[in-house]
Amino acid sequence: MKRSILIYAGVLAAAAFVLQWIEYQYMVHAFATEFYIVLIGIGFTALGLWVGRALTPDRRAPDFALNEAALQSLGITKREHRVLEQLASGQSNKEIASALHVSPNTVKTHIAKLYDKLDVSQRVQAVQKAKDLQLIP
Repeated sequence: MKRSILIYAGVLAAAAFVLQWIEYQYMVHAFATEFYIVLIGIGFTALGLWVGRALTPDRRAPDFALNEAALQSLGITKREHRVLEQLASGQSNKEIASALHVSPNTVKTHIAKLYDKLDVSQRVQAVQKAKDLQLIP
């Protein structure tokens, strides 16, 4: 962390030096003001990207492992689990029915059973509880 801060300070000092150097009368007359604005913008953009990457730790999502024990203890069938996955992706009942090749009424029945088994009353609650129980990623 200290190393990154020292490097950042060094880059800022170098940028200040470059800006002072640009102030020389010759350079001011040689290029248009817009050129300097673009150079400064590119420099600070690159610096910001570098600092963001240096100070942000790499976070990788852990591999998802389906909780088979919770599926069995709740009595959730394979078809209900597929419906639950579709619910989590934000699809409507008609879209779920189309994807699973069943009627919308069948989807409504599966959703009602899922609500009962998960002890919830809304889609958002069902998805959140399923994620907490590691039934869906």
